[in-house]
Amino acid sequence: MSESQNIEWKRSWHDDYLKWVCGFANAVGGIIFIGKDDNGLVTHLEDYRSLLEAIPNKIREHLGIIAEVNLHQENGAHYLEIIVPAYTVPVSLRGRYYYRTGSTKLELTGNALNEFLLQKSGKTWDNVPEAGATFTDIDANSVQVFIKHAERSGRMPDVSDLSTEELFEKLRLTDDGILKRAAIILFGKDPNRFYPNVMVKIGRFGTDDADLRFQETEEGNLIQLLKSVPNQLNHKFFTKQIDFEGMQRVEKGEYPVAALREMLLNALVHRTYMGSMAQMRVYDNKLTLWNEGNLPEGMALESLKRHHISRPRNPIIADICFKAGYIDSWGRGTLKIINSCKEAGLPEPAITALDGGILVSLFKDKYSIEQLKSLSLNERQITAVEYVKANGKITNKDYQSINEISDATASRDLKALTELGILKISESKGAGTFYEFV
Repeated sequence: MSESQNIEWKRSWHDDYLKWVCGFANAVGGIIFIGKDDNGLVTHLEDYRSLLEAIPNKIREHLGIIAEVNLHQENGAHYLEIIVPAYTVPVSLRGRYYYRTGSTKLELTGNALNEFLLQKSGKTWDNVPEAGATFTDIDANSVQVFIKHAERSGRMPDVSDLSTEELFEKLRLTDDGILKRAAIILFGKDPNRFYPNVMVKIGRFGTDDADLRFQETEEGNLIQLLKSVPNQLNHKFFTKQIDFEGMQRVEKGEYPVAALREMLLNALVHRTYMGSMAQMRVYDNKLTLWNEGNLPEGMALESLKRHHISRPRNPIIADICFKAGYIDSWGRGTLKIINSCKEAGLPEPAITALDGGILVSLFKDKYSIEQLKSLSLNERQITAVEYVKANGKITNKDYQSINEISDATASRDLKALTELGILKISESKGAGTFYEFV
């Protein structure tokens, strides 16, 4: 047995360990062993009798919960076992909330604390009524756009005879006539009047993040952003316009439409709306989109590259987007991004955790230096690939010349490039064997 999400070992007791008890209670429960070292070996607890009485009292007094404390003995050495159940209500220690994730204890603050408290109350952020909002804050045109798309998707019955109030009630966007947060995010005239950073910032960068050439910011509700962000990309950021209406088209020289649409939808549907704005960066050879919000508990980044269960952060927003035909409800969004890039002959997108959010990166150039380095190519091979980009082909003699190496080394490097599927033999002539891109 080793330390894990629900196992912790401590040589002796300190009152500071009440934080660990609190973390277990707020997560999935767990066991703390007092009198064991970092390897799980019993070290003996001299004051086990007094602690057997004191620890349960401290837990009850400071946390307001009950934990089972048991005394054990192994080869004459005593240790304590503190069994902490998971609690359905939030548990705090002196007004602070702790949470056990992996083998670490985290103090919950800010957005993480808000989401935790909502989850414990059985609600999500988008399901909370917004008392300061009225139907005068709703953009009628955005509602009509949604109705048009929902009718086209066939995922919602005819609602043309319903008033906006009746439609929102049907869509669970109101609570006793009060608009929920989801209604403002989806259809609000000015969502930023209620919540910060309901926008997408787009920057055009050069060779690195320090080389910012220009930027634009798109504001509005989710329905509006789904149109304005692609329009802005076409207007100012892409060298060749993309038809975003044709979801399955592959635009040569740019990025797959399906990948861009899914990236934007994922960022708008699953983001933390009380955090930072979504941020898109357009470089010469790649495009990235970051949105704040970590993956759900128990979901790893690797799961996004395969079939996974859909667990939306904002289920009401996700349901409306499903009804409009923007997304499905099977957790296939990231798979669409990956597969559309593969079909376009582009490198596999990168999905990483960064600064409390998720960063998705699309790569335009299959043979960019960044991609080549990820394949563990040596500097000679990277130089050769750049040579093929400029000249279309390369021979063994060319390879020797540009790298100042022997024939044997050149042959070995070129063979490795063909085995990796980067180069192929195009023809053999008197001057030698020619290699070109696959």
